[in-house]
Amino acid sequence: MRILSYNKPVLVNNPEAICRNAVDRSEGGLLEINIGDFGSDSLLTYIAERSSNLRSLRLMCSEITDDGFVQAVVKLPMLEELEVSGISLSGESMKLAGLSCPNLKTLMLNRLFYLSSDDDHHDAIAIAESMPKLRHLQLCGNKLTKTGLNAILDGCPHLEHLDLRQCINLVGNLEKRCFEKIKDLRRHNDSTSADYPFSFETYYFHWSRQLAILKNALPMEEGAYNFDPIVEEAEYYLKLY
Repeated sequence: MRILSYNKPVLVNNPEAICRNAVDRSEGGLLEINIGDFGSDSLLTYIAERSSNLRSLRLMCSEITDDGFVQAVVKLPMLEELEVSGISLSGESMKLAGLSCPNLKTLMLNRLFYLSSDDDHHDAIAIAESMPKLRHLQLCGNKLTKTGLNAILDGCPHLEHLDLRQCINLVGNLEKRCFEKIKDLRRHNDSTSADYPFSFETYYFHWSRQLAILKNALPMEEGAYNFDPIVEEAEYYLKLY
């Protein structure tokens, strides 16, 4: 059994090359891969073409597109766990993932909750129509509505764990039905401070750290102002929190 867990370390110039090398060294025996902070369609395709026995794929890299995701996931029929957090994928792509991976038991589809104000139940409908064996479902910050939630409860009869934190479009009293069907329910207003990847606390820590690294790497003469767009963006997010 070979497991690869990979996040981009600070000051690594070509993390994709390192990841590809690790995939090659697994010789087709890769069962789990976790990629955060970097990634591309070409890297995902590279992994899928050489890891058909993959059981767990976790992605937190916004550069992945619908086409790249679909082309890869159809080559991974053995998947049991899938995470696509912080990636803008269509409901149709999620449905194809479910149809291509009939053994899928865990799905983590987390969004940036403060960018998810519009109603949208396409993810939920796709899940309900194509992932009947799901037991664990995390939808933090998703745009789903009451219609989407009811579809999931109807279409995923084996669901035991459901995480709806920061799903701000859920209105009305849905707890009774959820508690009747779900053993472990995390409601839309439950705390995200401990383990939600896109919480205020996590962003504050991430941007504080990155801002410190950038400012240390870009020394300025006394009295001078040196504009850098990356630093400016980091400072903007820090002001939000």
